[in-house]
Amino acid sequence: MERPPMDPSDTPRAAGRAPGGHPAKRAAIDAAARTVFGNEGYSRASVDAIAAEAGVSKRTIYNHHRDKAQLFLTVLQQSARAVAEYHEGLIDRHLGTPPPDLAAALTRLGHGLAVPHEDFAGHFALVRVIFAEARHLPEHVLQGWRETGPGRVHSRLAERMGALAEEGGLSGGPPEELAAHFTQLVASEVYERSFHGALPLPQEETDALIASGVAAFLALHGPR
Repeated sequence: MERPPMDPSDTPRAAGRAPGGHPAKRAAIDAAARTVFGNEGYSRASVDAIAAEAGVSKRTIYNHHRDKAQLFLTVLQQSARAVAEYHEGLIDRHLGTPPPDLAAALTRLGHGLAVPHEDFAGHFALVRVIFAEARHLPEHVLQGWRETGPGRVHSRLAERMGALAEEGGLSGGPPEELAAHFTQLVASEVYERSFHGALPLPQEETDALIASGVAAFLALHGPR
């Protein structure tokens, strides 16, 4: 049976060929990929468009990245890692030691986690691509993003909430469950209503949603 023609934009570089080239060109390619994927989505984005945005040839892109899926995963993990480090810092700052006012600390943390920082606008554009096109993305891309970003932040949040539970500041479940409930009650509604930062909510609405979520979380898991 004759194989269908391959989409030229998805043509991989030769098997076994190692990535190489000038670091500045790779940085330009990665920046261009974030822009094109964020604007066009995964399926519509082409390696031709990324090459044009970066000012390089397609051959140069394939010197650095095996194919479109690997390029998408690379830039996604780069930004996911940066966001995860930022969020871990927030968690450590607000919950690293037992706060004197737990509700206030959880509220500040909720704002930090739920409202995308302007420095990471490009990353959350890629996150919106993931949710819109999950069915069309390779499984290893989805798994790589989970492990590098959300999974890492969830683990740190569970660790800190477990420590608070041991000291009597929280109750009502294992650390993984405490972290999941906090995220669901405090951050998820803000994510959904703002379409993951695409349409930022009015400050008053964001404040009300986070305050309500923190109150519900403490009613469920506050000290007994």
